[in-house]
Amino acid sequence: MNPTPTTGPPDAPRRILVIDDDPTVAEIVCRYLVAAGFVVDQARDGHSGLAQAEAQRPDLVVLDRMLPVLDGIEVCRRIKAAWAIPVIMLTALNQEEDRIDGLEAGADDYLAKPFSPRELVLRVQSVLRRTVPEPAHGEAVAAGPFALDLGAHEVRMHGEPLVLTSREFDLLAHLIGHPHRALSREELLKSVWGWDFGDLSTVTVHVRRLREKIERDPTNPRLLKTVWGVGYRFDPEPLAAAQPGGHETGALR
Repeated sequence: MNPTPTTGPPDAPRRILVIDDDPTVAEIVCRYLVAAGFVVDQARDGHSGLAQAEAQRPDLVVLDRMLPVLDGIEVCRRIKAAWAIPVIMLTALNQEEDRIDGLEAGADDYLAKPFSPRELVLRVQSVLRRTVPEPAHGEAVAAGPFALDLGAHEVRMHGEPLVLTSREFDLLAHLIGHPHRALSREELLKSVWGWDFGDLSTVTVHVRRLREKIERDPTNPRLLKTVWGVGYRFDPEPLAAAQPGGHETGALR
């Protein structure tokens, strides 16, 4: 059974945490969500699921009701008490009281097994649209010489429009959101592209293309630097330092 991608999430990939102790169900659910463009993490029990929710703060949790040790109802209650994370609950029980128990625990939606994986993907997308607001037009992020309008998907550099592809914009936005931090190509592939595995040269090519547009000398980058043996680091400069005649600090290429 091959997953058919449906209408995917917004350009910035959403992170979904799947908590299910049934390896067959979990594998199918994860495969369909990845095919739909989401970044997916997995936990096999309630305790590890709560730990991952705390560490990763996913955009949504797909939660099995019948979990060992700590059941899904209690996991849902704890998630809702701690964070504003939407939850879709899965269950093998199709009784009205079980559905009500899940909704009373705070679940945003409920799906009884057996279910269509495609329907689950549609439910995930629907819940995210209802509960996770998209960036409004005019919401701006600034760093160094850059000003990003996340809603309009526009970027200016030194006040001038900078023409980027959608993926270059996503890459720059992610880098600006994680300044002065060494990011591996694997991490960028997962966070920006939403791929758990793939050709890492995809990241290398996009970094090179982005450098050609934002660096005065792409062969001697000052903003988007290579950290040898690790990956890349974005170091936004003060605007004055990036202008001609500005003082240049030492750069790790």
